[in-house]
Amino acid sequence: MKNKEVLVIDLFAGPGGLGEGFSSVKDKAGNAVFKIGISVEKEESAHKTLTTRAFYRKIKDLSGGLDSYNEYLSGGITRQQLFDRYPKQAEEAETETLYGPKALGDDNEIIHKRIADLVKAHGDSPKVVIGGPPCQAYSLAGRSRNAGIKDYKAEDDHRNFLYREYLKVLSIAQPDVFVMENVRGILSAKIAGKIMFPSILNDLRNPEQATGIASPRYKIYSLVVEASDKDNPVYKNSSDYLIRAENYGIPQARHRVILLGVRSDIEKAPKTLTRSDRQVSVKQAIDDLPKLRSGFSKRKDEPQAWEKAVSQNSACIKALLKKQFDGVESLDLQPFKNLSRSASYFITSLNLVPKCLADWYRKNEPCQMLNHETRGHMDSDLLRYAYSAAFTQLSGGISPKSRDFPDELAPKHENWKSGSHADRFRTQAANKCATTVTSHISKDGHYFIHYDPKQCRSLTVREAARLQTFPDNYLFEGNRTQQYVQVGNAVPPFLARQIGKVVMRLLEA
Repeated sequence: MKNKEVLVIDLFAGPGGLGEGFSSVKDKAGNAVFKIGISVEKEESAHKTLTTRAFYRKIKDLSGGLDSYNEYLSGGITRQQLFDRYPKQAEEAETETLYGPKALGDDNEIIHKRIADLVKAHGDSPKVVIGGPPCQAYSLAGRSRNAGIKDYKAEDDHRNFLYREYLKVLSIAQPDVFVMENVRGILSAKIAGKIMFPSILNDLRNPEQATGIASPRYKIYSLVVEASDKDNPVYKNSSDYLIRAENYGIPQARHRVILLGVRSDIEKAPKTLTRSDRQVSVKQAIDDLPKLRSGFSKRKDEPQAWEKAVSQNSACIKALLKKQFDGVESLDLQPFKNLSRSASYFITSLNLVPKCLADWYRKNEPCQMLNHETRGHMDSDLLRYAYSAAFTQLSGGISPKSRDFPDELAPKHENWKSGSHADRFRTQAANKCATTVTSHISKDGHYFIHYDPKQCRSLTVREAARLQTFPDNYLFEGNRTQQYVQVGNAVPPFLARQIGKVVMRLLEA
């Protein structure tokens, strides 16, 4: 790989988590190892985020580039004005993201031609395909929803076969290496009663068999379990392909299947990821961010009214908690005064997280606070949030189940006591890594309650992005709901960076 830039073809890119990680990898001389040639994404707001970040990478080292980017972030100029200052780089970024949202399957003529042109222009230099076909049909939650659809047949759901679009690209690009990510549910998903995963593996090993296009074969490796036979990697359990992100410096228990495909003519075998010494907690990841208050969704939102409501709630919460815990009186539940619902000022200290992660978040640049704005909540939910956060604090990090809520706080849901939604209100404990950040965070904040009862709120987009390890200067475009979806669907960039380093070492001569 010496002195050769590795072409990256990024499929189903979302807001760019995998691409961000790969594009950050540098060799010993400090040169970027990977260059993203194309990023394919069909959702409009995620595509806009993807393009903005592609543009940022192209201007950040230019004279005035960071100043111009920060001017856009602060609202001093529009996105178009920013792009107009660097027309060459703007054109390159738009080309990289295909001038607009594109969907594999629907827009294959455009996508495949662009990939073929890139591969031809790149010559003999190494190539990597990365990406994860959308996972709704594989996820356990998605399958549960599908089970409730009359006459639903998995074999008729095109989403179950989007990985075949990935196979077509493998046949066209014939990369040295590919990385495919998906939810753990892909290991158990069934079509016509038959588990799909073995068939998916076989197709990835031999794309020609599935596409009919002449293609090389691939060896499929786990990134966390050593293969007993490195020339013919086969694993005892399909769960050997599962990466538990909390073991690799990511502050959330995100469990994803990530497959590393290596072209069969490459004799060198990849190393596995290096486990972290310790896990990173939610508090370590987000506690330095500016404190914020939530708002009211059903009435006029005023700071004094919020402080009064939360203050009045504290006495009720203490009375309820005394029935279950000792030491409740010493608990400080009085709300912070004069809190805002958003913050956009520069932040300076980031001392709690391990240095490697702190450097990653901050990128050694002065950083303006982005996407750090709270939602509004119903008065009754504010009471439940504060109760849940206080309960979690007193229990040493165990969030209350529905059975732990007193009747006075029970929402008007028929299935509240059934146990089927026992975690409907969940606090992300300060002293533990977070639960999996998913796109469901866009629906409401009930499953992502901030651990601090004095702020009485759910997590912001920026806090969710921290748990997903996006750098602080990574701007999510679109409205807030769209931003939450983007963050929840992404691959953690800090994990992607580690995978990128594995690929770099594999391709080294």
